[in-house]
Amino acid sequence: MPGLLAVAAEYGGYISLVKLAILAVLFFAWIPLVKWVYVDSDAVGTKVNKWTGAIAATGAVALIIWLFVPVFAIGLLFYLIAVGAVSMAYVMHRNAKVTYPEQVLTANHIKSLFAGSGKKAKLTAGSLSFITANGNAAPLPEPRTPEATGYKTSCRVFDDCLWRRASDVVFRPEGQNYSVAYYIDGVATKQPPLPKEEVEALIRYLKQLADLDVDERRKPQTGTFKLVRDTERIEWEVTTAGSTAGERGRIVKLQEYSLMKMDDLGLTAKQLESMLPMREVESGLFIISGPEKSGITSTLYAMLCNHDPFLNNINTLEKTFATELPNITQHRFSLSDTGTSTYSRKLQSILRMGPDIVGIADCKDAKSAKLACAAVKDNKVVYVTIKATSVMQALGKWLKLVSDKDLVAETLAGIVNQRLFRQLCEECKQAYQPNQELLRKFNIPADKVKVLYRPAEIEYDKHGKAILCEKCQGTGFYGRGGVFETVVMDDKLKDEVREAKSLQEMASHFRRAGMLYMQEQAIKKVAKGTTSINEIIRQLSQDQKQTKPKAK
Repeated sequence: MPGLLAVAAEYGGYISLVKLAILAVLFFAWIPLVKWVYVDSDAVGTKVNKWTGAIAATGAVALIIWLFVPVFAIGLLFYLIAVGAVSMAYVMHRNAKVTYPEQVLTANHIKSLFAGSGKKAKLTAGSLSFITANGNAAPLPEPRTPEATGYKTSCRVFDDCLWRRASDVVFRPEGQNYSVAYYIDGVATKQPPLPKEEVEALIRYLKQLADLDVDERRKPQTGTFKLVRDTERIEWEVTTAGSTAGERGRIVKLQEYSLMKMDDLGLTAKQLESMLPMREVESGLFIISGPEKSGITSTLYAMLCNHDPFLNNINTLEKTFATELPNITQHRFSLSDTGTSTYSRKLQSILRMGPDIVGIADCKDAKSAKLACAAVKDNKVVYVTIKATSVMQALGKWLKLVSDKDLVAETLAGIVNQRLFRQLCEECKQAYQPNQELLRKFNIPADKVKVLYRPAEIEYDKHGKAILCEKCQGTGFYGRGGVFETVVMDDKLKDEVREAKSLQEMASHFRRAGMLYMQEQAIKKVAKGTTSINEIIRQLSQDQKQTKPKAK
């Protein structure tokens, strides 16, 4: 055999050590390829002998031909084409038999091969598990099944979105991919798209966890499940619905509203001092208002929990529960109720049960508003939520619903209007000296405020890679806080509301009583370094869009 190789080497011109090294490398690379095909073909359930024999025979024959080809480069090219063609034929065959994450030589697979060791460790070291809607621990799915694909994709997505502090994740079908958006501190952040097969498997797996109909891909469905990470249990809500492009999905992290207290909301010390005594009143109606996604549910729950649930019978009427409130009876008005009842009739049935305190979410019909006022006259405390962009707009809506100014003045205990502003990251926020024109524009006293703060600019290392803040991941913000307009009624203000001829006149009375407008309260947060000027402009400009009349 050594003599044969020597003759072949002489005939083919293999006298170079470099050429011998290339030959040896490719030969020893071919041996593990044969072993991999043997193991993999058995794992994917295809013909082991056929494919292992094909790879082994092709490599052996191509190597012998290479040895006898006079030109080294031609022999090398022939070997690579022959072995590569059979190998790719096997890859295409086995990829067609497995789910997307199990496929090899795809874009994601190649990317994972070049992923940094830190990222790989992060993906494999996570201790995520799931609890179904029925309270049972979800078993690990069988390998190489659609459930296994859904499980792996879910772990990867949840691992990433928890690290980035996303509260919502939205999946929308777009061709052969799904667009992915994280909502971080209330702002949508676009993420790299995911392959359609992966997201479809993910949605199917989450629907199984939430006890939804996995075969229903058109009608909207909503359910919940829990994610367990180390010792932490996090509840998520999954919503699916059909579209012309495919099934859409949204997962929402359910917040711990029941743990929020009045002093967690972001009220100023003066506002908190005026509102805390609500827990002692025996009757009165308090309006909690704000635009969409401004946190009014958090405030409603916090104000209800401000009362002692063991001394008071507390009930709520809601269309959806943000979370379960301990020792509070929550009533849901669902779509199925519309055939036999209305929102006001449901409220009336609750009031007949004799609660001491009632929370009414999204009160927007006249009958319910009048029932709420009547409940106050029957010595009950009532909290209602209304969509509005200011205290005065909320009062105007309430006056229109009740259509009795005297009744409103008699029963009204107070109004709050609120927004959620992103808070600057304390680890990386950047101080700067604003110009005097900016201070004058926002009515900020220049003698008291020397510097303002803004998100830090992202820095880059010598390789051009962004150096991100470990706390906020480079967003510049960490968490959100409330900013509030508030007015608490006393006998004098009640009389002035009765006598006022217009909302503008009522607003003047509220201003004299010390009410500051939303922009004024927000500027205080800026002056303290809690948030930035641009964040205030972003939020308040959304109010203008909502209040701007639509073109006819």
